[in-house]
Amino acid sequence: MAALGGAHTPPPVLYSGMLLIGVLLNRLFPLPFLPRRLSRIVGATMVIGGQIMGIASLRTLRKAGNSPRPDVPVRELVEEGPYSYSRNPLYLSMTMTYAGIAALANARWAVLLLPAVLTAINQGMVRREERYLEERFGDRYRNYKTRVRRWF
Repeated sequence: MAALGGAHTPPPVLYSGMLLIGVLLNRLFPLPFLPRRLSRIVGATMVIGGQIMGIASLRTLRKAGNSPRPDVPVRELVEEGPYSYSRNPLYLSMTMTYAGIAALANARWAVLLLPAVLTAINQGMVRREERYLEERFGDRYRNYKTRVRRWF
């Protein structure tokens, strides 16, 4: 059996799909939320930070012999690098990148859709992954959960 059985929307598809909807809504019904200069500064900072975190997280996962795909079994519990600060740095990376692009586009609609994305990720992926990791690694994972926050 794969790590997480059942149908689900891959997280990058969910993030990018909702972001696209938010940006398109903003084109149809403009609803800016930041001054133009500030939207560029905030947006670029969030995108760059999100991408750096994502790259570091992927490297750490691969170094441990794990895949970022949730349908592939986990070989090793990763507790170092970005995973020493967040149990979900890849989701955090995608969230930061999404928020950064929404800020660059000054698209309030995209920002308003972000809670729905986070709810779907938390309920549809994170909780399932946590159950799987607890079954797979037992007390080691439960101890990790007490030391490291879910998101940040």
